Amino acid sequence: MADDMDEDEEQLLLNDELEEELNVEENGDDSEDQEESDSPEEEGFQVEENNNRRGFLRSLLRIRGRPDRDRVQKRPTQITYDPSLPTAHSYLGSDLEEYSGRTVLDEDSFISLPLLHLPGVILVPGQTLPLQLFNQRIISMMKHVIQNNRTFGMIHDSHDRGPGQEGSIAAIGGTTAEIFSSKEEDDDTGIETMRVKAMGRQRFQVMETRRQTDGILIGTVRIIAEPELPGALEGAQLSSQNRLRLMPSLGQLSGLERDAAWLRQRRKRHLSAARWTWLQPWVYEMYDAEVLMHHIKAELRSWFEDSVKFHTVPSKPSDFSFWVASNLPLNDTQRLKLLQINCPVQRLRLELDTLRKCTMLTCTDCGQDIAKKSDVFSMSLDGPMAAYVNPGGFVHDTLTLYRAHNMVLIGRPSQEHSWFPGYAWTILQCRRCTRHMGWKFTAAKRKLKPEMFWGLTRSAVQPGLKEASQETELPLI
Repeated sequence: MADDMDEDEEQLLLNDELEEELNVEENGDDSEDQEESDSPEEEGFQVEENNNRRGFLRSLLRIRGRPDRDRVQKRPTQITYDPSLPTAHSYLGSDLEEYSGRTVLDEDSFISLPLLHLPGVILVPGQTLPLQLFNQRIISMMKHVIQNNRTFGMIHDSHDRGPGQEGSIAAIGGTTAEIFSSKEEDDDTGIETMRVKAMGRQRFQVMETRRQTDGILIGTVRIIAEPELPGALEGAQLSSQNRLRLMPSLGQLSGLERDAAWLRQRRKRHLSAARWTWLQPWVYEMYDAEVLMHHIKAELRSWFEDSVKFHTVPSKPSDFSFWVASNLPLNDTQRLKLLQINCPVQRLRLELDTLRKCTMLTCTDCGQDIAKKSDVFSMSLDGPMAAYVNPGGFVHDTLTLYRAHNMVLIGRPSQEHSWFPGYAWTILQCRRCTRHMGWKFTAAKRKLKPEMFWGLTRSAVQPGLKEASQETELPLI
């Protein structure tokens, strides 16, 4: 660890020396050099040499970046920013055509869908997917989709398949995406482009695929059912007592007291029938969807505190499990594992286990500590993580934090195409391995709170999990 710290400190010193040398070159007095010059030719040569050196120093500093020295000590207590602005994806423009209605595909049915695969995109049901399209084949596909049921399939072709699954089409899953707004236009060169906003709907499994003559991939898919499981004690409970199971209001309590009171009431009103069975109440509590959701919200409060209003999140167990999956900084393999679980209760159990194990957020490439889990907060109604698309068409799942460290800044702040209107973004790189980490957002107006925050792309960070020996894992039965 000491050697790592020495390397980091040495890099910071080198950056400081580069900045100081560049300032001397740009602001220094060249009168002495001019006096020593014997001829205009020598003077011109000296000026050209100085300009070349300044250009070299600027390029070197741009490559190495400058240290991000801003330190935020406390979580922002006052947020004046409108959290509905990021959800509108206004950077795509305000002239998109809106579509009403929703397409619901029959569960366990087999249908044909046009399929799309984008690198790094694993769409979760309930998640908004913004797209900027330049590929003429994909634009043609989207036009056809809009004329029909506005639904296409986003496939997640994982490279981490199990043994014997290599090349197996059955190993490919995906999520249906329903377009709810779009806009076609021609750019200055006459090439057609398209802006799209879609919503993840239902999971599916690819059964077979075929490629059309126009290059569009069509798949026969099976829509995966989302089972609604009855309570584990439903057979032991008397229906005549249902009115006594209504949970009382706990509005006068808050924090840990409210959580403890809720659990006591839940055990008393819903798990008391366990005494008529062979198992203890705590066994049924491990598989009670409401109790699992309660524990997950308690864990998330240690991450987000008051920046997420839980009355706005889904209340249905399956929808809530997908909301949690879309807001956790998981890598592709971990997110796919959640989407492959067909039982909402088991999905909630795995999410709770992950939340309890996570302690830090680290760089995916070098393992450098970037932030603590308590540094995460929400700047959007969708939660602390959402998908955004840049002008080049690359989609980034971006996690917002009020504090981060061990990164360097590249370039200057810019408000162009900002995902958070009113904030200017600056590119971030890992200080150790120079991997692209995301962006630092700084307020362009004094009245905006917080004054700054960090947005890290999901592909660049991973949760630092406790070892199995340190934490008891919740078995998936």
